[in-house]
Amino acid sequence: MADGRDGTPQGRSNKPIGSKKALANEHRLMALGDAVDRQTGVQRHRHRPVRTGRSRVRRRVYIALASVIALIVVVAGGGYVYANWRFDQIPKFHVSSELPQLSGKPFNILEIGSDSRAGLTGKVAIATGASSTPGQRSDVVKIMHIDPAAGTISVLSIPRDTMVTLLENQSLYGKFNRINVNFTNGPSLLVKTIEANFGIPIQHVIVVSFAGLINSIDAIGGIYLDFRYPAKDEYSGLNIKTTGCQLVTRFQALAVARSRHYEWYQNGVWNFDGTSDFGRILRQDAFMRAMINRVRGLYNPLSINNFLSKIPQGITLDDQFSLRELVALAVKFHGINPNAMLTYTIPTIAGVNPTVGDVLYVNQPAAQQMLVSLFGNSLLTPTNPPPNSSLQTPPPPHITPTTTTSTTTTTLKSSGKAKGPSTTTTTIPTLAVAGSTQATPLYDPVPCSP
Repeated sequence: MADGRDGTPQGRSNKPIGSKKALANEHRLMALGDAVDRQTGVQRHRHRPVRTGRSRVRRRVYIALASVIALIVVVAGGGYVYANWRFDQIPKFHVSSELPQLSGKPFNILEIGSDSRAGLTGKVAIATGASSTPGQRSDVVKIMHIDPAAGTISVLSIPRDTMVTLLENQSLYGKFNRINVNFTNGPSLLVKTIEANFGIPIQHVIVVSFAGLINSIDAIGGIYLDFRYPAKDEYSGLNIKTTGCQLVTRFQALAVARSRHYEWYQNGVWNFDGTSDFGRILRQDAFMRAMINRVRGLYNPLSINNFLSKIPQGITLDDQFSLRELVALAVKFHGINPNAMLTYTIPTIAGVNPTVGDVLYVNQPAAQQMLVSLFGNSLLTPTNPPPNSSLQTPPPPHITPTTTTSTTTTTLKSSGKAKGPSTTTTTIPTLAVAGSTQATPLYDPVPCSP
């Protein structure tokens, strides 16, 4: 084509308008070159078609998507390898009496709070009496009942002073003794004792020591609890001077979970919670809910890494617990409302054993009513039922689930350190059925959000 008088190319061109390297008759010159190549046998790289602006955008989008997908694959794979490495660092133990977990069916995790001071150093070791309290005892015995199909979690607590029939070590502790003596040599005997006395099948076990609890709390940056009154416990070291929703960390968090000589300041006097282990169980339930609140918000990779790095210190798992199961639990119950988690304490009657001292005897039929309501037909037939106050071991009664609830009224006496007399009466449920949970006294802390 000929150029116009003003030098502007006339007609159409295969070269995009506006290209700085556009040549007149470029397509004819390219055709001529191709013809020469065919005659001479020379093979050249074909000229790449010119992309439009829209095709270039699409290409960039495809590249970006491919890069993102590749990044996700690398991060996910690397994340799993890293998590598996961290998981392998958690100490494991073997429990011969564990029952198999059936896919999709409810299962139970025995949570043991050990009073072992191993791993504690500095002021925390001194405050908890690490040098004068060797060994380990099961100060906390909780059974977490998980129903994957219903998406529910329930927790049953067995007070440490509950009398059970011993399966071993009877030459040391007698035929009947507190449940916590079964943990001296590890969790296996405690699992067998629970299954034999109560018929509760155990599929997994987690043991948390003092150090494990402190490290877990430290890893998530503490928990938020609302104290309606100033509180203290001279035995556990608890010392909360201000009221309201506040961040509780490290030693003070451990002190809350350990507190069984709890005092609160109200109307100018210090009041004493005389419920001992029962009060501690309620505070531990609130503690668990506060932890769940915090763990649900762990999305920051640095926070997750910090959490995983500290979990192995003071926490042990049974060797049948896999990383896949833990991840599945986290995914399944990530959005659970902590307040919807039902908590129970097995009904007991206070008594005095001539050999052991102050103890708790299982209260039947109320205890069996609770177990049937909570575990349903998964309960096993107890082979060694716990003793009653007469030291007899009758089999548990046959119970049909009902909705009745019994309560016990407990008088909370003054600690004797107050400026004036103080006596508070509260009602603490001893039997909770499906759809209800234990009441929290007004003086106890509750989970909160800052």
